[in-house]
Amino acid sequence: MSSHIQKPPLPLLITGLTGVAGFNAFQYFHRHFPGQVIGIRQSSNWPLRGPGIVPCDAEDGVALRALFDRYHFASVLNAAGNCALKSCQLDPEMAWRINHGGIRTLLETIDGRNVRLVHLSIDLVFSGDSTGNYPDHAPTDPVTVYGDSMAAAEILVRLVRPGACTLRISLPMGISYGGHAGAIDWIQSRFKQDKPATLYYDEVRTPTYTDCLNRVIDHVLTSEIAGLFNAGGPRRMSLFQIAQVVNRIGGYDPRHLMGCFRVAAGPMPPRAGNVSLDSRRLFEVLGIPPIDPWPFHPEHVPTHGRWHFERPSGENGSPELLAKLLYQNPAYDDRGDGLSGRAAVR
Repeated sequence: MSSHIQKPPLPLLITGLTGVAGFNAFQYFHRHFPGQVIGIRQSSNWPLRGPGIVPCDAEDGVALRALFDRYHFASVLNAAGNCALKSCQLDPEMAWRINHGGIRTLLETIDGRNVRLVHLSIDLVFSGDSTGNYPDHAPTDPVTVYGDSMAAAEILVRLVRPGACTLRISLPMGISYGGHAGAIDWIQSRFKQDKPATLYYDEVRTPTYTDCLNRVIDHVLTSEIAGLFNAGGPRRMSLFQIAQVVNRIGGYDPRHLMGCFRVAAGPMPPRAGNVSLDSRRLFEVLGIPPIDPWPFHPEHVPTHGRWHFERPSGENGSPELLAKLLYQNPAYDDRGDGLSGRAAVR
């Protein structure tokens, strides 16, 4: 995908900095448009600070309106939400307050304002009980409270702000603030500690480099497309396969990777199945090439269940190699929203 940078309507507000998508988008846009991009984080998360980062709870309408009155935002990327499946399942009130109440407050705040809104949703609005490859218009049928609240947020945006664009993403692959919020982070943390990591054979996603997702968001912000579009990667990967890639590229002990089917994992939290997304329509409408697959190199795609045990001569996996190939798209050379970004906000 082209690395040409568009200029979104500025100033730009980005919510949800503690998530992988929001954190990487903030690093990307703040780097390209310094002084014109503001990111908000929960007031209680005081360690997350730095230039352009403002404490403001997404559900606090008074504080949010004051922020808009101060900066006069021309566009908003809403990446806020709590994606902790178990926490949401055990505390539905919290899940709805953050995942649905947050976007409701934002919509009320921008009512009557000329603001371009891009809202991020998630593939887990689907159950995955089918063969996957969900089109944009497929009926949602989530199996978790998290998915329920995110599906309701999609509907709310469509009804209240029909000119907005909702992007339904899958697993965003990039760094996270604190190094623990992303899929790669958790898997790698287990292997680093020589602890087992158990992943599912039958939960299938369409992971996306945040390098690619940032550029998609850039194009969408500068466009006038409205409605809901899938924005996942082009390659289907089970969670077990993703862990295989992390294990082998990171040079970790292959014996620490375990696999199981969802039925063996217990009922809490419920797990979705094949929620892979068909995202072709988005790129057709935008008129841009499809994004790159994760992982980028075809030789890094697992071909069987013990693929991660294979360590060909000359292939020396390491955490450094993992950072270059899995956290970042190796096809891009115009980074700055990469691994150094984590230190920049500490």
